[in-house]
Amino acid sequence: MREIRIRLLAVTIMMLGIGAVMIYSASGVFAFEAYGDSAYYFKKHLLYMLFGFILAVSFMSIDYLKLRRYIKPFLILSILLLVAVFIPGIGRSAGGARRWISIGAISFQPSEFAKMALVFYTADVLSRKQSEIESFRHGFLPLVLVLGLCVMLILAEPDLGTAVALAILIIIMAFVAGVRVKQLFLTTLPGLFAVAGLIISKPYRIKRMLAFFDPWQDPRGTGFQIIQSLIALGSGGIFGVGLAHSKQKLFYLPEAHTDFIFAIIAEEFGLIGTLGIITLLTAFIWLGFKIAYSARDLFGQFLAFGLVSMIGLQALINIGAVTASIPTKGLPLPFISYGGTSLIYNMVSVGLLLNVARHRR
Repeated sequence: MREIRIRLLAVTIMMLGIGAVMIYSASGVFAFEAYGDSAYYFKKHLLYMLFGFILAVSFMSIDYLKLRRYIKPFLILSILLLVAVFIPGIGRSAGGARRWISIGAISFQPSEFAKMALVFYTADVLSRKQSEIESFRHGFLPLVLVLGLCVMLILAEPDLGTAVALAILIIIMAFVAGVRVKQLFLTTLPGLFAVAGLIISKPYRIKRMLAFFDPWQDPRGTGFQIIQSLIALGSGGIFGVGLAHSKQKLFYLPEAHTDFIFAIIAEEFGLIGTLGIITLLTAFIWLGFKIAYSARDLFGQFLAFGLVSMIGLQALINIGAVTASIPTKGLPLPFISYGGTSLIYNMVSVGLLLNVARHRR
């Protein structure tokens, strides 16, 4: 197991290093134009990385079973933070959404905090109630109620992408734990209708869906970002145009250093670069699942599985959106994209995975 821990740590460090280099490359021109400092985002990213490293070491050092007693306070705090987003003076609005809390110079997304809390809570419930897991009332219903509350608060921000990803994660964890497929289906079906209704209710979401099917129908509007992403993907060819030589980052591709950094990697390092990123992410997920399988108890198994699944799901959604395989969602690429709260969450997840691996059966 020590070898698996070393490999997981090595893969994580490689992704963090690539991410830091690519953030500097993708954001330099934009940062200089906006702040007069081409390393503005790069330096902030390094600070987030340092903070994430401190938290990861902290969570790795404490036996994860001792953290179990704090699950309910942790969950309640995450729900209160999701509510606080809507309080004037605390919640911060940007781009028509209220997804951040600002306290002085510190700004973070409570939805990332809620992800961790829900994974902990779900792992705890599924491991404690294995004897009642097939009972909807005693096994699955508590999860549905808590998940429903968190999802509704996230949808109100609005953040449909995170809400859907979170719901999918909990359903996957419940399925692996042995919840009946019939219960999952009856719970998921109303959710699918609700998502469809939410898409129809907002004109910008309808336009985003139409842009997914035919981005060239509105190349200067809703289809612009997808088209520019595809241009970046195609321009890189096999080996890419070289580090820092991307043209799409020169104010063509929006969110080049955040949600669409994978497209810049494709342009600068070509197919080889993108396959390298996918290989690292696949290795991370595989090692994470091996840690989950060898955990000493059910709680550790479900916790590790949930953490790895969330990172893998987020990576899949991000790459799918960048390559126009699924509609655009505002989810960063784990360990690679710029995004403080998301990066810290992912690094804490690594610390917890190493924790579970240390206390294997």
